[in-house]
Amino acid sequence: NSLALETSAESTRWPRCSSFASKTESWKNGTDDCCQWDGVTCNIVSGRVIGLDLSCSHLKVPVGIGDLVNLMYLNLSNCEINGDIPSAISQLSKLVSLSFSNDWLDDPSYWRMRFDPITWKKLILNATNLRELRLDSVDMSSIGERSLTWLMNLSSSLVSLSLTNTGLQGNFPSYVLSLPNLQELDLSFNPDLSGQLPNSNWSTPLRYLDLSLTSFSGEIPYSIGDLKYLNQLSLQACRFHGLVPQSFWNLTQLTNLTLANNKFSGEIPSLISNLRHLASCDLQYNNFTGHLPDVFDKLTDLKFLSLSNNNLGGQVPSSLFHLTELSFLDLSYNKLVGFIPTNISQHSKLNTLSLDDNMLSGTIPHWCFTLPSLKELYLNANQLTGTLSEFSNSMKSLCLSNNKLQGNFPNSIFEFENLITLSLSSTNLSGIVEFHRFSKFPNMYFLDLSHNSFLSININSSADNILPSLETLFLSSSNFRSFPKFLAQLQSLKILDLSNNNIHGKIPNWFHEKLLHSWKDIQHIDLSSNKLQGELPIPPYGIQYLLLSNNNFTGDISSTLCNASSLTILNLANNNLTGMIPQCLGTFSSLSVLDLQMNHLYGSIPMFFSEVNAFATIKLNGNQLEGPLPRSLANCTKLEVFDLGGNNIEDTFPSWLETLQELQVLSLRSNKLHGEIICFNSKNPFPKLRIFDVSNNNFSGSLPTSCIKDFQGMKNASDSQNGLQYMGNDKYYNDSVVVVMKGQYMELTRILTTFTTIDLSKNMLEGEIPNVIGELNSLKGLNLSHNGITGTIPQSLSDLRNLEWLDLSTNQLTGEIPVALTNLNFLSFLNISQNMFEGMIPTSKQFGTFGSDSYEGNANLCGFPLSKSCDNDEGQPLPSASDDEDESIVLNWKAVATGYACGAVFGMLLGYYVFFTGKPQWLVRLVE
Repeated sequence: NSLALETSAESTRWPRCSSFASKTESWKNGTDDCCQWDGVTCNIVSGRVIGLDLSCSHLKVPVGIGDLVNLMYLNLSNCEINGDIPSAISQLSKLVSLSFSNDWLDDPSYWRMRFDPITWKKLILNATNLRELRLDSVDMSSIGERSLTWLMNLSSSLVSLSLTNTGLQGNFPSYVLSLPNLQELDLSFNPDLSGQLPNSNWSTPLRYLDLSLTSFSGEIPYSIGDLKYLNQLSLQACRFHGLVPQSFWNLTQLTNLTLANNKFSGEIPSLISNLRHLASCDLQYNNFTGHLPDVFDKLTDLKFLSLSNNNLGGQVPSSLFHLTELSFLDLSYNKLVGFIPTNISQHSKLNTLSLDDNMLSGTIPHWCFTLPSLKELYLNANQLTGTLSEFSNSMKSLCLSNNKLQGNFPNSIFEFENLITLSLSSTNLSGIVEFHRFSKFPNMYFLDLSHNSFLSININSSADNILPSLETLFLSSSNFRSFPKFLAQLQSLKILDLSNNNIHGKIPNWFHEKLLHSWKDIQHIDLSSNKLQGELPIPPYGIQYLLLSNNNFTGDISSTLCNASSLTILNLANNNLTGMIPQCLGTFSSLSVLDLQMNHLYGSIPMFFSEVNAFATIKLNGNQLEGPLPRSLANCTKLEVFDLGGNNIEDTFPSWLETLQELQVLSLRSNKLHGEIICFNSKNPFPKLRIFDVSNNNFSGSLPTSCIKDFQGMKNASDSQNGLQYMGNDKYYNDSVVVVMKGQYMELTRILTTFTTIDLSKNMLEGEIPNVIGELNSLKGLNLSHNGITGTIPQSLSDLRNLEWLDLSTNQLTGEIPVALTNLNFLSFLNISQNMFEGMIPTSKQFGTFGSDSYEGNANLCGFPLSKSCDNDEGQPLPSASDDEDESIVLNWKAVATGYACGAVFGMLLGYYVFFTGKPQWLVRLVE
């Protein structure tokens, strides 16, 4: 048979081909016997062409290839063939092996060849002897579920099927995994392909199974233990969940195991030691719990182990450090405790150790400083103590940030030959670091020395070529007074953090020039909390994070900002900016945080927020904005925090925001809003709202029962089992809000997800307090003061068992103070002054701690702590004894008042500390 393969004109090189010299070149000047040509195999007896291996050649498939009727082996992989696969391929009925695979590029949408459904069907129906079919990166997106069922036609022959990155969609037929001779199945990188593992009748010869990055789901069936020959299994980034069955650990031939990025749960049993041939094990990003069994010394072939990002506890198994072949160990982002094992095999080949973000304590073992093979050490965010020894080994990456270390900065770091990553922030290290010494690291791309108050960093160096490859630089809280001059030499900078220093004056011209011309790839600039002046810098087009808050910048927000449409966070808060907000900001599709609070901006809010946006936080409070609220804000479906307080907005209540399912903070305080507060367009208005502040406006009408009754976010909010949780999930920005808490303006610099408050004070609201408020059983603060509210205090308020402050002052409330309110055990602030209450003041429990200012202006109230006694009293009444108090103890009022006052002060201080701190740092400050 003659061959007429045309050479392609394309020149793109695929990664796995060492060269693209076409094998057909040798055909032109060679022998007439085609059986001697490169890539051609003939039948010894008949002389017919039965095999073509023309991989890594510039070819096009000729229409006449179907004339090679005896062809059994066809390999056209990595041939840069474009377009549809000729239908003539389906005529090759004797095919045993067919490969059109391409080693696909980074862009998975870049297809090389396409299989249409008709050609696919004919091929599968005709080539019934196919044992090997490899179509990696061939476009099969038009092949539907039904077309996949034709694979059943190959049930008796198919041994190897590889369809990775083919765009397959729908449900993959599970019976393929039951084909009697199947040894290899690769369906990876088909995210729209779903399916489940069979419960029985597995292909028992199966040796290789890769379903990674598909939508296969369900649990791993017990029957998987029947695959006694399986040596490679990858289920990475699928949708599997549940426990790994005990039978799984009987797969004793496994050499490579990947279950990463699923939702597997349960413990990792000691049976893992059965996998004696295991060389690579990746179980990261799951929900595995319990202690790691200390049995890894039996896995003598293990080279790679990653269990990061689970919920594993207990100690680091010492047996891991007995493995002589182990080169990569990652147990980061778990809950491991105790010490890092102090002993390691002297023959260890450990190259990378990552124990970041655990709760490890003690000192760093000596071997970490001396093991010759160790090149990457990641121990960030633990509780490690002690000093750093000088290193005798040469590190490539050293990350020890956020520990409790002490002592001098190790000078031996500057002897490392190939250092590319150094992270030593928040370590309490001391000494002097001469920045010019970093000129020894031409390949370093990451440096973080932030938050070391005892470390003096001398950046005033005239040395050239300091860190020429640097991409990420964190020098926050390093006591600089000027911009480091070496920055002017950098060309590849992507992340720059100089926040919380003492940099003063205007941004230097060379920095402006870098932003405009050299740092075209920079994504992150943080100059916040300095003393910078002058106009804002013009950001590069590709900037994503621009953090310039807490400075003294002046002037307008330039319209050139509209070119930075890739912004994710824009924080210009607490400056002296004037002018109008650029209208373009509402149209940015990726902007999630817009914080312009506490400036002198005027004009209107951007009137158009596009339907496709990412806004999670919008903070415009503390400006001079006016006009109405733009109705397009309803397009911000991801909005969690909206703060417009302290402006001159004139409009009615934005009931159209009630459909925002993620909104947790709504602060409209101190504006010129008017009319009634009504929710009526949604069955579930403001379902996640936790902070509702519309105080100091001109609202009228009744209290908003239609809204309050559906505030689900203020009902049954419980503390997370994982400790304190805060609103917002971006590490570069913390949501904050100003609230009136216990009679004082305070700024919550972080917002706990359990913090809930309603503030309707200083309006013109009237009517009675609705009973439905009592259903908000997670409410911590309620302020209805300075309105015209009438009626009595409803008994339902006593159901607010988490209430810490209650302000009903300056209204027209009547009746007696319900005794049931004394059951509010967390209540530490009460103000019901300037009303028309009457009768005796309850004095049991917390009520005995409140001063007279809580009740003044109520002419008909009597009893402690007021000077007015109640009728039939003989002197001041004693406080009611609580159920567990000894009623025989009689104290005079002076002693009671003194004791309660001292206890109240201590209790309030302790309460503030516990509630507002997850660590020993304040998360709340008074607002002057």
